[in-house]
Amino acid sequence: MSKQNFIVIGITLFLALFIINSNAFAISQETEQLLKILEKKNIITDKEAADMKQEMESSSKTGDKDAHETKFVSLLGKWADKIHPSACMEVEAFYQDYNFHDPSVRYMDTRDLVLATVEIGFDVDIAKHVKASLFFLYEEDDTEFDVDQGIITIDGADVVPLYVDLGKMYVPFGRFESHFIRDPLTLQLGETNESAAVGGFRNDLLELYFGAFNGDIDETGRRSSSTVYLASAVFTLPEKTVPDLNLTAGISGISNIADSDGLQDLIVDDDGDYETIKNHIGGFNTFIIASFLDRFFFNAEYLGAMDDIEMDTLGKSYKPEAWTIELACDVIDSLNLAVCYEGSHDCDNFLPKKQFGGVASYELFKHTSVALEYLYGKFENKNTRHLMTTQLAIEF
Repeated sequence: MSKQNFIVIGITLFLALFIINSNAFAISQETEQLLKILEKKNIITDKEAADMKQEMESSSKTGDKDAHETKFVSLLGKWADKIHPSACMEVEAFYQDYNFHDPSVRYMDTRDLVLATVEIGFDVDIAKHVKASLFFLYEEDDTEFDVDQGIITIDGADVVPLYVDLGKMYVPFGRFESHFIRDPLTLQLGETNESAAVGGFRNDLLELYFGAFNGDIDETGRRSSSTVYLASAVFTLPEKTVPDLNLTAGISGISNIADSDGLQDLIVDDDGDYETIKNHIGGFNTFIIASFLDRFFFNAEYLGAMDDIEMDTLGKSYKPEAWTIELACDVIDSLNLAVCYEGSHDCDNFLPKKQFGGVASYELFKHTSVALEYLYGKFENKNTRHLMTTQLAIEF
């Protein structure tokens, strides 16, 4: 669905709700136009539009306001029950103090207030075995408002525990759990958003994923674009196995880690085009997430290349890797404190070699939270960074 269609349908539903709650229930020109829009967008059929018009005309003549309203509510209610919207908005203010190891270069500090994230999404139950997910994302200075994910899911539901996801998605390579405002280093290195096909098996104990997508980073000498494959296995400890303990652990692999969103930025030539690499290099990820009493939290993750990524014409090679460890505690129901220690290797200074810090987040109101975070990082070139961020977020 295009953004224009999405906006039209949203306005249409709003107008429908307005008409429902208005006092004038006679068939007007506006109502007829509304029916035509609903019909054109395939929200209702020709027959449903004709039946509704006939019933509204009849109820208007008899003064049956309740029947008129019930018909509208029944029609829109069928779709409202199937659509599950969600939204997230984050406003951040940050101060960054960057100190250069070279004494001839002065330190650099930056500060700003940004609308860091706006995300709007819909999960839609199309039929018993068919679902769809559509998410739009905006990040100031990074991402224009656009489709971030658009996935059609076909599953076995209560028949067999199998499913297939088709569309644009974050492929299941890495888990990237965090209590912090800033993304963990493992996510910055390995997150991959692509149009892909992913199938798998899942139940309460085990999840298995297999998938493929068309990569952007090609091997030298190949005339066609390369297919990237991935696989993942996730184990979840059954409830009540250990009282008050929740545990999830997993591993995943990808056939070309150079196609991750973070590493693609390193593999470009002077003209900004993607550079070819001598060979595709696989990536490996493992993680563990645990909580005790739903109050104490621990997560650790490692992600990295399995060999050197060699760029053909630039003469550079990298074997990037990153890891993160977090501890967190809900001091009270509305206050969470967390600390982290993480690092990276051979990432050309776009990630800190070592980084540690802490964050405090507090739920001000329902669906509304505020957080304050501090991170200290040291890079492979011995430059250092102090980063303070505060965030106001709403999510529902």
